[in-house]
Amino acid sequence: MMARSGLAIGLAAGLVFLLATFGLLEIVRAPVQWHVGVADSIETASPPQYGSSASLTNLHGQQYLLGVGKGDITGPVVEINFMGYADPAQLGTGLRQRLFSRAFIIGDKDDTKSRIVYLVLDTQAGDTAVRHGILTALSKLGDEYAMYGPQNIAVTGTHSHSGPGAWLNYLLPQITSRGFNKPSYEAIVDGAVASIKQAHESLQLGTLSFGSIEILDANINRSPYAYLANPEAERQYYEHDVDKALTLLRFQHHTDHGLKDVGVLTWFPVHGTSMLGNNTLVTGDNKGVAADLFEKMTKDSSFVAGFSQSNVGDTSPNVLGAYCESGDAAGQMCDFKTSLCGNKTQPCHGRGPYFGREDAGTASSFEIGRRQYAAAFELWSNASAFTAVEGRAVKSVHQFADFSNLRFELSNGTLAQTCPAALGQSFAAGTTDGPGAFDFKQGSSDANPLWSLIGNRVHKPNETQHACHGAKAILLDVGESEDPYAWSPNIVDIQVMRVGQLFMIIAPGEATTMSGRRWKAAVKSAAADAFTDLATEPLVVLGGPANTYAHYIATPEEYTIQRYEGASTLYGPHTLDAYITSTLALLPTLDATRASVPRLERGSSPPINVDASLSFITPVIVDRAPLFKSFGDVVTDVSPRYIPGDTVAATFVGANPRNDFRLEQTFAALEKYDSRVNIWTQVRDDSDWSLLYEWKRTSTVVGTSQVTVSWETKWENGAWRRDNTGVIDENNGDLMIRDVELRGRYRLKYYGDAKSFGGSITPFEGVSGVFELA
Repeated sequence: MMARSGLAIGLAAGLVFLLATFGLLEIVRAPVQWHVGVADSIETASPPQYGSSASLTNLHGQQYLLGVGKGDITGPVVEINFMGYADPAQLGTGLRQRLFSRAFIIGDKDDTKSRIVYLVLDTQAGDTAVRHGILTALSKLGDEYAMYGPQNIAVTGTHSHSGPGAWLNYLLPQITSRGFNKPSYEAIVDGAVASIKQAHESLQLGTLSFGSIEILDANINRSPYAYLANPEAERQYYEHDVDKALTLLRFQHHTDHGLKDVGVLTWFPVHGTSMLGNNTLVTGDNKGVAADLFEKMTKDSSFVAGFSQSNVGDTSPNVLGAYCESGDAAGQMCDFKTSLCGNKTQPCHGRGPYFGREDAGTASSFEIGRRQYAAAFELWSNASAFTAVEGRAVKSVHQFADFSNLRFELSNGTLAQTCPAALGQSFAAGTTDGPGAFDFKQGSSDANPLWSLIGNRVHKPNETQHACHGAKAILLDVGESEDPYAWSPNIVDIQVMRVGQLFMIIAPGEATTMSGRRWKAAVKSAAADAFTDLATEPLVVLGGPANTYAHYIATPEEYTIQRYEGASTLYGPHTLDAYITSTLALLPTLDATRASVPRLERGSSPPINVDASLSFITPVIVDRAPLFKSFGDVVTDVSPRYIPGDTVAATFVGANPRNDFRLEQTFAALEKYDSRVNIWTQVRDDSDWSLLYEWKRTSTVVGTSQVTVSWETKWENGAWRRDNTGVIDENNGDLMIRDVELRGRYRLKYYGDAKSFGGSITPFEGVSGVFELA
């Protein structure tokens, strides 16, 4: 046993480079015309006033117990591999925007047991171990929280690719992060629990309503060639090859003055890959931007805006399309079928709205987030666009299903089955946000003997496995390898929630556009037929990737094409059908008119590898200040004067931020002097897009480091919109919407924590000189 484990550990280490070049978890493609849609400018917009007629959506509608909450989940911002692009070289160097868990609780006002919790985490996905950790923590909070458990908690991720990793349950995504990092994991669990507690404590009678609005310019299809494999009659039913509708669920509390808006929960499909693979600053990517803008717009610190993912699988935020960046085909669009450029994968990259800025996708990320925010705000401002959620039903059901060999009957009577998880060779080709290497290409079912030999070192698939996966040329037989522990999930979460006529599918993987459409249509049809208590037709939304990361969910037709999404569909060609069948089997438990519901088997529980996971991540040993210096001392100070649009920066003697994540606090702050009362007031912190915290090791041997705090004022006044020639792009709106008077006297502050050889942690502060913005 030990010898085999040692071999597996060595293999895992040896595969780091190989799997990194594969673009392990995410990459993107997008050659479709860019559409311009939602309002380009929101600077003059103002929110509806609480208690006004604009917010009185439906005072006499169904009453629910409603609560919202928010918790900081920002883990290690330096020296930890980012989760998403699977590039071992993409290690964090700082922070542009904090990460959060946003919690939404809906309950029956008369039955305390009938509640649901929907979490939106600024992470790449939901995760088996994270969900288990949240449930374990809640179970220790006593009877007040006893109604929250496995059945009614959904843990979704925004699919951001610019946050710290090393927190996932299975071995495959741990390889490029050099294993598992418990502090990274605990930051997510603790922040999620804090958001649930806050939502629970804010529970109050209120009203739910929903509306939708189209966003034509925030996503495109990155694999249109595979999409075209779906039946023409089905495709003709839809105007676009990605879903363009943003659905918004509005949370309003009843007060003596009318209805008070306390939160919004939205669903819209677009990958969290606006920030590119060369970015090393932690952000929430485009959905983190949208949520932050909406929350700040309300000027209410308790307001929570969740921008959840939907059928995201084949979507891209790179709305200008995918182009060849080098070689003979430079400047041309990538090959429509294979995303190749002159038979090479690496030159093909998607372009966001601000392509060419050399800013690691920063401006494009904010712009795609701003477009989602602008649409949500436009919808939210129009009370007549909303329909009340009605019906007493507040139900949720969850079951584990073993997809390694699930046998079931298709709608046409044909018997089908799933397979142990496996990834195809086109998975290694990646897509345009992080193309793979070597000779891999998308859209190929041909097995390369060399790469098959390498993949067989993980586990050699037998003929039954090959036959089960059909068109997929298996590269990594991850579902049949458990040495030293499971590489990928075979046991997945099947979960669906219901509130009145609203049904929420909680998807463990990334459903493609058409997969999501079929899944939602099946639930809508079945619910309409089965539930007599429905006052209106069902509304079905899909949220994910949630609860565990089970990679992709392509349609059977897309699967045969074996582009990235099909090759990453773990359980074979019938994966989508298995999810739909399993979901429909659970629907009867959501019937509000039945005195009793069918008893469900829990199913086999997945392994929890938190304590078994390997880690090769070096801990912080010690922090030291240079000779004759102290922690927090200014190394390079600010200049006396700046003008709006400038970047203000100061560098300090620093310490490793992994010593203390400063959850619910800040590493950096901007303070403004108020001459009326002779005090300094904090006006920005490290959750603000314009204030950067960057850490740099100056000596590994000695343990010294420096921190630079920068205020990029271009994000405050619209100067960020200038292109490289200084010309303002009039097609895109300003980033900041707060009415802030920039002129004044300021200073930068740095908050750090130094570790001694003995292990004690000592907090300290650094303060820059005073500067004037004129």
